[in-house]
Amino acid sequence: MDWIISDELGLTVGHLVGWGAASAMIVGGVAPYIPQYRQIKKTQDAEGFSLYVCLTLLIANTLRILFWFGKRYELPLLIQSIVMNATMFAMIHLCVTVKKKNQIIRARERIFTGAIFMLYILLCCVNGSAQPDETAHWLGQRSGIVGGEKPHRFYDLDRKYFWAWTDFQSYVDCMLVFSVLGAAITYLLIEFSPFVELIGFLAVFTEAMLGAPQIAKNYQHKSTEGMSVSMVIMWTCGDLFKTAYFVIREAPAQFWLCGSLQVLLDIIILFQVWMYRHNTAAARRLRRGD
Repeated sequence: MDWIISDELGLTVGHLVGWGAASAMIVGGVAPYIPQYRQIKKTQDAEGFSLYVCLTLLIANTLRILFWFGKRYELPLLIQSIVMNATMFAMIHLCVTVKKKNQIIRARERIFTGAIFMLYILLCCVNGSAQPDETAHWLGQRSGIVGGEKPHRFYDLDRKYFWAWTDFQSYVDCMLVFSVLGAAITYLLIEFSPFVELIGFLAVFTEAMLGAPQIAKNYQHKSTEGMSVSMVIMWTCGDLFKTAYFVIREAPAQFWLCGSLQVLLDIIILFQVWMYRHNTAAARRLRRGD
């Protein structure tokens, strides 16, 4: 007897498959960071994980959220971006906490002053050129500047200090400034199609370069100690699935082209795991005191 699948049943199966794929997209993006999070928490060592991975994903997903307002794409991808940003802040919070705890000699605090000086400028505009002494003093204390005087250079753009702050709030402030500026520009240019397409390209291209900071860190240390191999394997599987999903669902070309680049970088990291395997083993023995 031939099986006859009614249109109603076919629609139901299609919905189940679609919901399953959408759920996999949302959860699958976050899942690779679970083993890395657990490894950092267990070893109390965050040196092997590059915080620039978090920066890359925060920028990429913030841009992707802005892109949604200019050109609607599938809702699961939007939800994935929101969930991923929350996950990256959780990773940053853990890394900052662990690094601060492991300090033998207390180093000078490094904070993001961009938001502080934006507030400084705003207060100057509201109160005129004569800024109250107590406000200037508070701004100076918060930004590390004696007397509250405005610096001649914006040191947060120095690579040595940028995204290497010692408090979690600085990372939140930095992304808040980026998000507000991005939202303002997008609001002004939302009707300009080339600008909207540019946001979409920058979002997926930035995400495609996710593995680059980790590749650089591994190359610098000539070791993958502290990096979760499980995370990279899950990256690779997730990126393969995601790229196939983009192609099947006929997502904008930016998505699947950059997804392919992301898979390539994942493979390079896996090659580094094999290439630096002896150095990594030696670093683990040294950490255990063998």
